[in-house]
Amino acid sequence: MTPSAALAVRLGIVALLTVLVQISAVSQVSLLGVSADLSPLVVASVGLLCGSVPGAVMGFFVGLFADTALLQTLGVSSLVLLLVGYWAGRLRELRDPAHALTPLAVGAAATAAASIGFSLVQFLLGVDAPVSLLLLRDILVTILVNAALAMPVYALVRRALLPALPEDPRRRRRRAYVTGGLSPISRA
Repeated sequence: MTPSAALAVRLGIVALLTVLVQISAVSQVSLLGVSADLSPLVVASVGLLCGSVPGAVMGFFVGLFADTALLQTLGVSSLVLLLVGYWAGRLRELRDPAHALTPLAVGAAATAAASIGFSLVQFLLGVDAPVSLLLLRDILVTILVNAALAMPVYALVRRALLPALPEDPRRRRRRAYVTGGLSPISRA
């Protein structure tokens, strides 16, 4: 099996497990009046680990699986999560974030973008739902809850994808100089 096919299989399994765990377990637990949303966290983690195109594809399929399983309007979650995965991947490609707290910040931003984007698209589609300060409170609390879960989710996704991830050309090991202890600059 080629490395890209192995990565595609692992991404498919992670996407399916994300939606199943979200619907069957995580959505049943309420913390501060809201339940955590694993979808933007997993999609942002894939974007950070694999890049913009795999992040966008992962976002599309996780959104499609979730919309299909919950019998929601098809494509709303796919569109929002596609953008979340793409921008997390672009962050990786443009800035190469190496700080240990990057998954925390990206997870909070992904949750904010997904929650606000989903609410906005639903509002534009004409879904009858009350818009009040309670919605803003729920979005803020969801961002806080997901920020607390961002690091463990990133670690799990990284562990699941690590054997299939390609070698990153930007992170090569430095060659040790064997010049008798002198640096190449002072050899002249």
